[in-house]
Amino acid sequence: MTSEHDTIEQQGDAATATTSTTTNRRQPFPQGFLNTISTGWAERPESLPAPRAQAPYAAARRAAVSAAFPGKRLVLPAGSLKQRSNDTDYPFRAHSAFAHLTGWAADSEPDSLLVFEPTADGHDVTLYFRERADRTTSEFYSDATIGEFWIGPRPALAGVAADLGVATAHLDDFSAGDHDLVVDDDDELTQFVSELRLVKDAYEVAEMRRAVEITANGFDDIIRDLPRAIAHPRGERIVEGVFHQRARSDGSWEGYDTIAASGPHACYLHWTRNDGAVLPGDLILIDAGAEADSLYTADITRTLPVNGTFSHVQRRIYDTVVEAADAAFAAAKVGVPFREVHAAAMDVIARRTAEWGLLPVSAEEALDADKGGQHRRYIVHGTSHHLGIDVHDCAQARREMYYDGLIEPGMVFTIEPGLYFQIDDLTVPEEYRGIGVRIEDDILITADGPLNLSAAIPRTSVEVEAWIARVQGTAS
Repeated sequence: MTSEHDTIEQQGDAATATTSTTTNRRQPFPQGFLNTISTGWAERPESLPAPRAQAPYAAARRAAVSAAFPGKRLVLPAGSLKQRSNDTDYPFRAHSAFAHLTGWAADSEPDSLLVFEPTADGHDVTLYFRERADRTTSEFYSDATIGEFWIGPRPALAGVAADLGVATAHLDDFSAGDHDLVVDDDDELTQFVSELRLVKDAYEVAEMRRAVEITANGFDDIIRDLPRAIAHPRGERIVEGVFHQRARSDGSWEGYDTIAASGPHACYLHWTRNDGAVLPGDLILIDAGAEADSLYTADITRTLPVNGTFSHVQRRIYDTVVEAADAAFAAAKVGVPFREVHAAAMDVIARRTAEWGLLPVSAEEALDADKGGQHRRYIVHGTSHHLGIDVHDCAQARREMYYDGLIEPGMVFTIEPGLYFQIDDLTVPEEYRGIGVRIEDDILITADGPLNLSAAIPRTSVEVEAWIARVQGTAS
């Protein structure tokens, strides 16, 4: 593998090119290379693209930001490459607010800036980024971080301006101001751009449908390859890898680290180590979401019986989680406080765990807002979160706009109750221990009520068993 950060500098008419001393891997370039590398290249076509589909939506979002901050200079950075180890970086993913306001998504450039310059009647908005270097410059072949010989073609200012419908300028032309409001540095700006995403526009909804579709296909892939996962000592890695292939082939990436949690690992809410075995007789909890090229992500969880059939106890727990999810879905109506979705699910969880004799109090006592909560031992997470260009979207919104806010048409959020009985939890019967179940769907709120975007992915215990049999070709 070549170094990501080797930078080679020509030194006069010397017969070689020399480097700094940060690595001993660089080799000198002979003078003949330096004399000829900039010549013999075909002309590049310079036709301008038509604006991409999200351009008018991004323009409307920028207009909303401009109206909210009259007279203020605003700077929204895309972010920079982040080091993974030594001279390798993580794949670049632009800051969500930057992507939301520019429409520049998986193809955006590191270190770019979206700048709002105040004017008498609003703002002039400019996208600054490092334009591609001419092949007559040494950057073309010598800079492994940005040189096109290393990383491929970079965009031109005029092309991006036409593509995104926004003015562009070279990054070198940007000058920082003394009192700029910078997203993530300024609480008011960060809060506003987060709350701007609480209600999705038509483009965003379409992209989230696309992300769900890719994710659904990824779950089919996982089921098809379960025998291979069972045969491998680290079968959870097989599951993770199968989903990654679908997310990368049909989208941009995963929207978050895939959780492939088999057996007792399903009781760890964010199990991403994924190094365990996948054993027949166990359940495997898979929490995965494909991120589309637009950066909008799905967030789906399904819990599958590895051998294709739920045991009696597994089914009892699983069906209770479905019941809780259905109750939450029924509560998710326009004008209802967002927190009521969680409350509806918890009502089911408290009543069922009390019926099973797991609680030291009655369900009513457990549901007491001040003195209760005993049922939460078995589900410590919330039931819902907003979803969009971030898996936990709108996270910097005010509480009164998020948790205490009223549900509106255009909102997209998850419904994901669960029950988790840890392997060493002595408060539950032994037959419950090591069983973890979560069912998660992505919900769009419409004027007519909630719409389950992931409804095509089987979710009841009977549907899941039939799904596994169909995909694996064992249905009778």
